[in-house]
Amino acid sequence: MTRYPVPAEETRVEIVVVNSRFIATAAPVATVDEAKEFVARVKREYADASHNVSAYLVGHDKTVVGHSHDDGEPSGTAGRPALAVLQGSGLGDVAVVVTRYFGGTKLGTGGLVRAYGDAVREVLAALPRAVKVATHTVRVEVPYSYFERVRLLVEAQRGQILEEGFAAQVTVLARFAVERTPAFQLALQEMSNGSLEAEVVDTDEGTIVPEE
Repeated sequence: MTRYPVPAEETRVEIVVVNSRFIATAAPVATVDEAKEFVARVKREYADASHNVSAYLVGHDKTVVGHSHDDGEPSGTAGRPALAVLQGSGLGDVAVVVTRYFGGTKLGTGGLVRAYGDAVREVLAALPRAVKVATHTVRVEVPYSYFERVRLLVEAQRGQILEEGFAAQVTVLARFAVERTPAFQLALQEMSNGSLEAEVVDTDEGTIVPEE
């Protein structure tokens, strides 16, 4: 099953290189359309900037879609270095816009490549990360006497309880990474001497979960 790191939330940092300000904004994007919308939003926010250079990766590994744009900087000095840093980060589903306010001193080709690359590296260093992973959502009905032990089993398999319903029995709705679901099932059966079994009610190939 696919598992890869993604940004947990939008993040922004600023660096100054020879009086030019470089403001790097990175964000999670699940689709190419989301990436384009993010780039357009940042460009509107910084409409008075000299340049708004963009790069994004949607997907991961062999299924990734990558794109970059120099936004008026000399060809190959801005978007491509930004994209190269993204590609080397291991992240998927990530977009970045580096906004430049020109400081009056030209940086030259090599200086631009370094500045844009450094701006992306800085924002990625500050970026909180999550994981995109395939998950199962399971439902299990348990007697009240087993309820606390079931909660501990969910925690032990790094699952997340989504819902609890209290009636004649307790109905627990929980979500696990696909590869952890069999271990939860086994522990549940061992604890209950085979009387309890979780039913898989949903599968999601792209759930965002906290980084372990």
